[in-house]
Amino acid sequence: MRFSTPFIFLICVSLAAGRLSHPVHPEVPVSQHVLSSSEAGHYRRPRIPYFTHLQDGGADARTGFVAFGDSYSAGIGTGLDGPEDECRRGVHAHTQLIAEDLSASQGGPNATAFQFLSCTGATTEEILSGGEMSQIDTFNASHPADFALLSIGGNDLGFFDVMNACIFRFYDFYSGTCESALEKSRASIESEEFESRVQILITEILDKVRWEKKPWFFVTMTGYARFFNEMTDGCDEMSFGVWWNGPKLKKRLRLQMNALVLAVNAKLRKTVDMVNSRFTRDKVLFVDYDEEFDGYRFCEASVTEPDYGRNDTWFFLVGGPDNARNDTRANHTLDVETLSPTSILVDPSSCLEPARRSGDWGELALCYMAMAKQRDPTLQPARGNIYARGNGMWYVPTYYGKTFHPRTLGHERVRDTIYEAWHELESR
Repeated sequence: MRFSTPFIFLICVSLAAGRLSHPVHPEVPVSQHVLSSSEAGHYRRPRIPYFTHLQDGGADARTGFVAFGDSYSAGIGTGLDGPEDECRRGVHAHTQLIAEDLSASQGGPNATAFQFLSCTGATTEEILSGGEMSQIDTFNASHPADFALLSIGGNDLGFFDVMNACIFRFYDFYSGTCESALEKSRASIESEEFESRVQILITEILDKVRWEKKPWFFVTMTGYARFFNEMTDGCDEMSFGVWWNGPKLKKRLRLQMNALVLAVNAKLRKTVDMVNSRFTRDKVLFVDYDEEFDGYRFCEASVTEPDYGRNDTWFFLVGGPDNARNDTRANHTLDVETLSPTSILVDPSSCLEPARRSGDWGELALCYMAMAKQRDPTLQPARGNIYARGNGMWYVPTYYGKTFHPRTLGHERVRDTIYEAWHELESR
């Protein structure tokens, strides 16, 4: 990489000197808030990277960043202890953890302007400008923004359809075949359309901040992690299916799904390289944290899946607890009643269109399950995953939607990997 300039002056020596302790503008909307350092003590905080090049802002300089993307950036399910917002933003998303570390390093609350725009279910089209839910249009570039975090691709490439057809079978026999879902996803990954949309998205972010006047501004894009240990034999007869006699986690399936994740990461890396080739200095950094999840995936040796009590699995199971250290909030997501303020009754005759429109994995899963149950009332849940209330099914989207997303310990490792990538970049 060619980065050698001040791409994160906000985490610099001037922080320690208290130069950047001024509060951000009070009119920042709710989803673009300022985080204090009150929560930072929960985490093992790695050394914040300090960069030697500073903006010539003097005592008026303020720091900030923005997070764009999907549920992996939103941190769905992590540390949830109250009503959900529509985007299912978690307390322990790596984006949140970075904001807390920055705030703590700057000496107190109101030190870091954090625009948290990531939203569960988001696709590239929903980040691009001009759309009804555009994250870029929502981004307020008049507030401090010195870098961006971005996670995108899973929803464009049909991750949920693959999970549904190959792993969970939410819609039972009507979920389609695993092979067709995998093939469709592979075709999407290979398409030039997806690559083009990601390039346009990154360019729009850079243009929104007027990068030519902020030479230090850059985008850090994260990939995804493989879900399974594909080498173990003991997992072959285990299942995550939501109905009895669900699909088995055969080694061949695990290999195929892992290969899909690697293909996505390769495509994202290629796209980042293409964007950087248009600038004299790189504007985008791709962070691949996949290998950091080795030993912490599903189907590890001597693990009987589904293992709800294994904290060393860094992905959520359906309805499973979080694994945050010393955090009493972490287990609340296991109990559907704690999240009842946002529960709604699923209508199998009308839920599919709005669920598809939202892209929310939880809404899609519960809608498909309601439809399956309507078509076959004799269906029985595999592990009590359906909560029957009267003649209907009550649900909380996060209970299902967080499945196969990183838990808190996973997000902490993603955060640390980003820090390591920043340190390596600065040392070049």
